[in-house]
Amino acid sequence: MISVQDISKTYDQPVLKDVSLDVPGGTTVSLIGPSGCGKSTLLRIVMGLIEADSGQVLINGQALTPQNMLDLRRQMGYVIQSGGLFPHLTARENLTLVTGYLGWDREKETERIEELCELTNMSATNLDRKPDGLSGGQAQRISLMRALMLDPDIILLDEPLGSIDPLVRYELQRDLKSIFKKLQKTVLLVTHDLGEAAYLGDRISLMRAGDIIQQGTIQDIVSNPADAFVQKFVTAQRSPLEDL
Repeated sequence: MISVQDISKTYDQPVLKDVSLDVPGGTTVSLIGPSGCGKSTLLRIVMGLIEADSGQVLINGQALTPQNMLDLRRQMGYVIQSGGLFPHLTARENLTLVTGYLGWDREKETERIEELCELTNMSATNLDRKPDGLSGGQAQRISLMRALMLDPDIILLDEPLGSIDPLVRYELQRDLKSIFKKLQKTVLLVTHDLGEAAYLGDRISLMRAGDIIQQGTIQDIVSNPADAFVQKFVTAQRSPLEDL
């Protein structure tokens, strides 16, 4: 599980203000809010990429510290919007970069890659291509495979589908939901899309200006908005098709 306790972060101005958030084991929480509200900063603090000014993060009950950061990161997979693949490496080389460092043998790597290709609907014929030879959807599938390569307990996703065209995005949303259900990982997903947050998440945490202002199911947020901002945010996410 993930437990975020009273996390604050300030740059030129406060970005996070005593934020607390729990993601129980085996569940998916969608972290949503307008641009600049602090959701990606919070995710990076959970991953240990940014140090909080105050508060603490617990990963499976263990406090994240500079001393254990590398070990705890291996319990977490991380996917970002652009995929984050190394452009000079093939897809396969991107997948085996960490496993090679950890001393996995070729047979173990190959077996794990075959499992992940089946899980993510990725054709093995794409593994010898470099990122510029992959479509956006294929690159994100490879990025997801890389995040799952060490079979981590926790998956962190930062706007993973934000730059993908709508049809491919729909297919990836469907595949992600299936993967989350099958693997029962603990997932924290950052998105700006309420529909995506509701589809993929068991619960939603809505942020504004460095605070979490409402948490609950999509039904809670739509039916019982905490304040006028939540109501406005929900209304703004309404599909134009609803007006036709």
